[in-house]
Amino acid sequence: MTSNRFILRFAGAFCAGVFSLGLAANAQASLVSRLGGLAVYDTDLDITWLADANLASSNTFGVSNIYAGGVMSWDTAQSWIGAMNTNTYLGYSDWRLPTTLQPDATCDSQTGGISHDLNCSGSEMGHLFYSELGGVAGNSILTTHNSYFNLFSNIQADVYWSGTEYAPNPTGQAWVFGFLYGGQDADLKSTTLYAWAVRPGDIAAVPLPSAVWLLASGLIGLLGFGRRRKTR
Repeated sequence: MTSNRFILRFAGAFCAGVFSLGLAANAQASLVSRLGGLAVYDTDLDITWLADANLASSNTFGVSNIYAGGVMSWDTAQSWIGAMNTNTYLGYSDWRLPTTLQPDATCDSQTGGISHDLNCSGSEMGHLFYSELGGVAGNSILTTHNSYFNLFSNIQADVYWSGTEYAPNPTGQAWVFGFLYGGQDADLKSTTLYAWAVRPGDIAAVPLPSAVWLLASGLIGLLGFGRRRKTR
């Protein structure tokens, strides 16, 4: 009985320690790879990006009017997101286009409550560009970035759609963000640009490291062995 209690205490302490280390590591990292590299979780904003920043170039989900290379109008981008959710892509059906904060005090230009131009880090794409990937205003994200950049694939040095409509002309324009230079502005919805899907929250609960499960299995086996010996 004494040895069994020791094993249980050791197992509990060890598992708790390893689990705490795992949580601490995730708390320190602002971008965390998920689903074997298919998604990236932003711990700052509590949102999950597709790791493939141009999934539409290889998967249209049956949506027409997506042009070669993955560019599309704003309305088509919304249809593409809708088809992705219908297919519960990666097991989720709440994908959307990124949002744009308005007004945003971080932007270089403020015009009558409209925030635009460079250094807009309040929007989801601006936060990704400047705060997470280490982008610099006026520079392409492909040439100026940090190591988090490697968590993603197919990031285009071009302009991406936001899901936020442009308030002065919501029927005709929507916000966009350029990963070529780090700029935020509004564009006509008929323009063909790239689309990058994101969803709220973490894409999966943080799992315990596999080593912990292996250890737990071993300890359970030891407990069973101890009980068998006592029975004998």
